[in-house]
Amino acid sequence: MKKTSKGFTLIELMIVIAIIAILAAIALPAYSNYIKKTKVTEAILAASASRTAISEFVSSKNHLPSAASYTPDSVASQYVSGVTWDGTTVTATVTNIGDDATGNITLTPDATNVGSGVVSKWTCDGSVPPKYRPGTCQG
Repeated sequence: MKKTSKGFTLIELMIVIAIIAILAAIALPAYSNYIKKTKVTEAILAASASRTAISEFVSSKNHLPSAASYTPDSVASQYVSGVTWDGTTVTATVTNIGDDATGNITLTPDATNVGSGVVSKWTCDGSVPPKYRPGTCQG
């Protein structure tokens, strides 16, 4: 007589559960970092609105606006508490993302061609750890 078994043995089920646990232990921290990175991207987008306005100002006036003559629009959101312009740098303050991803994102114009009405390059940097900033904002 042949004995046929149906189903899985206990050891096979335990191996599958162990594999799933290992994959979850790797995937959950990576997913958390990805979510934080997308939230930091919102701060970069908030600062980009000021970048566009400043570039337009430079193209018509041939100099950077002073802090007194330009105030960024209020772009506060769940992850951005505000955007400021100090005459040389646009700063977006990051909030509500996590203790390890707090700080600010800065956009600094290259002032070498401003006299010609051109901001040729913007440098993205900040105090938010680089692992949470997109590749275009590594300094």
